[in-house]
Amino acid sequence: MNSINQKRILLCLAHMSGNELRFIDEAFADNWVVPLGPNVDAFEHELEEFLTKGHPELSQLRVAAVSAGTAAIHLGLILLGVEKGDEVICQSFTFSASANPIVYQGATPVFVDSEPDTWNMDPELLDKAITDRIAKTGRKPRAIIPVHLYGMPARMDRINEVAAKWDIPVLEDAAEALGSTLAGQMCGTMGRMGVLSFNGNKMITTSGGGALICPDEETRRRAVFFATQAREQFPYYQHEHIGYNYRLSNISAGIGRGQMTILDEHIAHHRSLAALYAELLADVDGIDFHGNPSPEFDSNFWLSTITVDPQLTGGLTADSLRRHFEEINVETRLLWKPMHMQPVFSGCPAYTNGVSTHLFERGLCLPSGPWVSHENAHMIVEEMKSCLRR
Repeated sequence: MNSINQKRILLCLAHMSGNELRFIDEAFADNWVVPLGPNVDAFEHELEEFLTKGHPELSQLRVAAVSAGTAAIHLGLILLGVEKGDEVICQSFTFSASANPIVYQGATPVFVDSEPDTWNMDPELLDKAITDRIAKTGRKPRAIIPVHLYGMPARMDRINEVAAKWDIPVLEDAAEALGSTLAGQMCGTMGRMGVLSFNGNKMITTSGGGALICPDEETRRRAVFFATQAREQFPYYQHEHIGYNYRLSNISAGIGRGQMTILDEHIAHHRSLAALYAELLADVDGIDFHGNPSPEFDSNFWLSTITVDPQLTGGLTADSLRRHFEEINVETRLLWKPMHMQPVFSGCPAYTNGVSTHLFERGLCLPSGPWVSHENAHMIVEEMKSCLRR
């Protein structure tokens, strides 16, 4: 393939529905260009309906739209009472935004490794980590942050069992998992609180943005309070808590409303690409597609991912594939480097089993977004096969 003539295929690029401008124009016409307004209210309500559809028992859930998924995690930790000197258990195999807000609060991340089939937090190792932290510090961790990595649901049923055993709240990082379900329930709705991201490469985008999924209206009200500089109800500016400028703007929420009109279409496209990748790679020795572990898992496949075994590919590695694809103008990405391997977190406790390190060394993310066609997927797999033949 001639890389000069090949238009770059990106990993996951935002795709507009065409409806976004209508909501943005309404905001400009009404002069609602601040971090509140009808688009913010409507976007939150539309997310609530999407997350709880088919589950009337979840009807009390409320959503607070904020400036980023990272901001949502930070707000969640504040609402859970995480303070300086506390420990918070965090999945090691994730992006740093899952762990950074723990440090914002002056707390210490305690990293827990993954299980091999979901790639997410290992519930048995979680239980051992909690037991050991109590033995070492005399205190139990203040919160648990599991992550639905690349859209694959974590085993929230078992994680919640461990959390309930120790009476520790769960802050569910579903930043990559909008539309993913476990046993029919939406990711982000299975912990004490949940987090979504609307970054430019996520299932839908608000350019930048996120949301905190709250158990009730009172929790949402407190989240919005802290997200708007924690101003008290006085006729003058009075502050009794440290606040943050974390609210989503009415303009960005207008983009989100337009995106909600094609969310189902985006999810269906990601899943169809994943099914195609899995089919095309089924007979390729040494390259394994990461699919749903069982029928109760229904990933949105935000990113389709593979592992590469050099012992079965004649020495071909995930990184050599990445470099080859870069030469032909196709964006791929190595899997996340685990947090317990990151220099910035080198002094933090970690409970590891080798799974995330193994995946980091062998894994690769493939182009998966709404601009990636089935024709592109066929070409990408054929390029992999060509590398293997060489």
